[in-house]
Amino acid sequence: MQISTPLEALAGQYQLHPGASPSIVGARPVLGAGRLGRLLQGQKGEQVGRTLSSVFTLCGHAHRRMAELALAAASGPAEQNAAPGAAPVILLLETARDHLRSIALDWPQRLPDLGTSAQQTDWLRGCPLSLGTARAPADADAARQTLAALRVWLERAVLQQGVTCWLADQRDPDALACWCKANAERLLPARCLAAWHPLAHTLTPATRCLDLLDEDQTLQTDQLQQLAQRLADEPDFVQRPTWLGQCAETGPWTRLRHRRAQQSMQPSAWTRLSARWLELMELAAADPKSDGSDSAPLLVCGALRLDDGQALAWCEMARGLLLHWVQLDADGAVQDYRVLAPTEWNFHPDGALALALTSLPANDTVAARTLAAAFDPCVACTV
Repeated sequence: MQISTPLEALAGQYQLHPGASPSIVGARPVLGAGRLGRLLQGQKGEQVGRTLSSVFTLCGHAHRRMAELALAAASGPAEQNAAPGAAPVILLLETARDHLRSIALDWPQRLPDLGTSAQQTDWLRGCPLSLGTARAPADADAARQTLAALRVWLERAVLQQGVTCWLADQRDPDALACWCKANAERLLPARCLAAWHPLAHTLTPATRCLDLLDEDQTLQTDQLQQLAQRLADEPDFVQRPTWLGQCAETGPWTRLRHRRAQQSMQPSAWTRLSARWLELMELAAADPKSDGSDSAPLLVCGALRLDDGQALAWCEMARGLLLHWVQLDADGAVQDYRVLAPTEWNFHPDGALALALTSLPANDTVAARTLAAAFDPCVACTV
C-alpha cells in the first residue's frame, strides 16, 4: 500500500506478515517523538478538543470528551477531581454510533469474498443514527431520546424481537453463531459474522486483558498513577505500551463490567468480533431514564489529577480503553500531551495478535485478515 498524502503519513498504517517475525510492522507517527505534544502546545480549552478530533477523526467525540476531562482535572484543585464512574449517556450514544459505523462500513470491506451489492445498506433504512460526522446531542435528554429511538429501530427492523429477549437468547457464542447463520440472507451484519465464524472460532490468541481499571478505587488510582508516570517519562511509550512488563489487549470484551467473566473464558477471534455487535445491542437496551446506579455501568470514564497542572483521563469507548495525559504550563495552556489509544495496545509487535500471526503459515492471509478484523485497528491495515 502506497502512502500518498501527508495526512495519511501522519495517521500511519500497519502491515501484517503471517508466518514472520516481526509479524506487525508500522505505527502512527503522530503519536511518536512528542509530535502530538508539540502540535497541541500552547492551546487551551475547547481548542484542544477540536484539534484532537481532527487528528483522530474516527472517534473524535471520545477524544473531545477526554480532553475536556483531562484539562478540567489538571487545572482544578485536587479535591475537584472528576469522579470515576459511569460514562454519560452522550458517550453511550456516540459509542453505539461508532459500533454501527464500523459494522456497516468496515466489516464488508474486511470480507473481500463476501461480494458487493447495492442492497448492502438497505438494512440501515430508518436508522436514527447518522453514520457520517454528526453533531453531538444538545444535552443528555436528547441523547436518551436518540438512544431510545435506536432501540425501537433495532427491535423492529433488525432483530425483529425485543432487544432484551434477544440478548438473553444470544449471549452464548454458539447460539449467536446459529442466529447469524439463520439471518444471513436478510441482514448484512449477520452475513458478515456468519462468514467469519467457521474460521474465527478456531483462532484463539493468548489473552491478557488490560486491567488498569478496577472496582477497588484505591487500587485503580494506584495503577493509573503508575501508568501516568510511564507516559510522563517516556514520550514513545504510547506507541508500544505495556502494563506490568507485559503486552495487553483492550476491546469491548475487556470492559470493567466483564472482569469476573474474563477469568473463566478464553476469547477467540469470534468472541472478539461478535462483542461489538452484542455491545451495540446492550447500549440500545440501556434504560434511557436510568442512571445505571443499580447495575455495573456499561462504560466507565473519569479523570485523575496527578500533580500541579498534570492529569490523566480515561474512558471505555468503541475500540477499548482510551487514555489522555496532559501537562499544563503556568498559564493553563498545554505544555505536553499524550494519547494512549486501543490500537497501540492491540497491534503491539510483541502482543497477542502478533504472536498469533507469527504462528500462521506464511500464505494464510485469510486467517491474518480475520485476526486483524477481530482486533479492529483504527488506521489502515494490510496483509
